[in-house]
Amino acid sequence: MTVETVLIAAFSGRALAQSARRAGYAPLVCDAFGDLDTRDAALAVRVIDGAMATGFRTKPLISALEDLAKAAPAPPIGLVLGSGFEDKLRLIEALAKRFRLLGTSAATYKACKNPATFFATLDALEIPHPQTQIEAPRDTTGWLSKRIGGSGGRHIRECSDHPRTMPRRYFQKRLDGDRLSVGGVFPAETGDLTVTRQWISPSSAQPFRFGGAVTIPVHNLRRAALCDAAVRVADAMKLTGMASFDFIVSNGIPHLLEVNPRPGASLDVLDDARGSQFQAHIAACFGNPPPVATRSRPQAARAMAILHADRRSVALGDMHWPDWSADRGPPGTEIPLGAPLASVLAEAENADAAEALARSRLAELEDLIYEHALP
Repeated sequence: MTVETVLIAAFSGRALAQSARRAGYAPLVCDAFGDLDTRDAALAVRVIDGAMATGFRTKPLISALEDLAKAAPAPPIGLVLGSGFEDKLRLIEALAKRFRLLGTSAATYKACKNPATFFATLDALEIPHPQTQIEAPRDTTGWLSKRIGGSGGRHIRECSDHPRTMPRRYFQKRLDGDRLSVGGVFPAETGDLTVTRQWISPSSAQPFRFGGAVTIPVHNLRRAALCDAAVRVADAMKLTGMASFDFIVSNGIPHLLEVNPRPGASLDVLDDARGSQFQAHIAACFGNPPPVATRSRPQAARAMAILHADRRSVALGDMHWPDWSADRGPPGTEIPLGAPLASVLAEAENADAAEALARSRLAELEDLIYEHALP
């Protein structure tokens, strides 16, 4: 019996490829890295050179995907998109004309990433959010500048003293509080969603850079408010498949910052050994009910964190990667200063312990990589 194949395109396709493989599919991956663990999980991989620097470009990506599809043992059931497309709406439309898009449509991406549309929807649903505007504020105290279609926090800046209104940026009032995210597969019931606590890994150039996430138990009332908001927005925006909603809980009130209408960095902690997230994603995209008992909720807390090349730029050497590491670059891979270097995974009896273990593994892996770096 031939295993069903599925196309995946993302800046990093590793987590999606692993989830697809656990779910019983043969993934065909286009990404920017071609990491060792991506190649282990995928049936075939095509690396799009320069994608991280310039973003995906239509002709090279479509050509690579078509090559993968032609060489596959069975026609792919469709294409799943990960990171790298939030500001590439025309590319999503072009891809949807060539392949069956398994996930949110280009129109929904646009609605989610257009501040005017998105925050108007939140107002109509009476869902709290930070004060947001397209025009530069006169008094910049406490304001942030964000790039439309940005992700991973790398695009967020403190508002300058003399900001300018720009076509691809918007402004949002800064809130302090707990950074929580709701993730899962949509359409969804609130009980099927998972709440994670997130943290940043700031650098001088990127003060709001995403650092990691850990699954957390949430008080019933707070969980209900978070998950209810996510479900109502997902229904209003017509989200399909994996997505995540980022909140700041300030003074006890969840304020929705943004929605990521695609599989995100927290997939590692949301998924299980059966690839339930990918199974449910495919079912949702084909209009089918989710598989029975798709989620086996682990009692332990699970964390993931991203290691950045903050010591200096580095060329990866030949080394033994720990079992708890992920996104393992091949020897000779050159990582620029500040760029993602690898990821770590951790599991412990509670969220604080899992996060602490992840942070200690970041330090251990950093030492290991730089000790084995090429001269």
